[in-house]
Amino acid sequence: MMFKKTSLALLAAFTMLFTNTLHAEAAKVIDAKADVAIEKFKKLVKGGDVFLKKVKGYLVFPTVYKGGFFVGGEYGEGVLRVDGKSIAYYNIASASVGFQFGAQKRSYIFAFADQYALDRFMKSNGWEAGVDGSIAVIDWGRGIDISSISYEKPIYAFVFDNKGLMANVALEGTKFTRIVPH
Repeated sequence: MMFKKTSLALLAAFTMLFTNTLHAEAAKVIDAKADVAIEKFKKLVKGGDVFLKKVKGYLVFPTVYKGGFFVGGEYGEGVLRVDGKSIAYYNIASASVGFQFGAQKRSYIFAFADQYALDRFMKSNGWEAGVDGSIAVIDWGRGIDISSISYEKPIYAFVFDNKGLMANVALEGTKFTRIVPH
């Protein structure tokens, strides 16, 4: 009985956490948060500035919340930039079941190194990692310059600014959906 009450309480808290995300933030707010996330990325990742200039486009999700207690979820809103300009807004969402406990806030940048991959993403009516395309998650160490990536994969993901108690990056099944911010 205690497990059931705890699960229900966590599910209710988790639902409330994401209730405010049912309506997209204003485009200006998403863009401002994305600018801050990009600056953090450039400071944390050697060669990050050069890398972002080389790719065909990139998605910036400045704040993605993830939480779970056996059943988990993740949600955030971001912007697709091509040639440094905001061209569309998206949300990122995923759900999972399994042993998990905690909450976390992090930032993502998904870089499209291949024009075909970017075009497919932009034309989709809901894109799912692992189904509509694969994403290479980059694990960089201090001092490694990422501007030297050889672009063997069409899409690269960077996870940074982790804050919280959860530590895993599984993008399979993560969905990206275009939104219209107010």
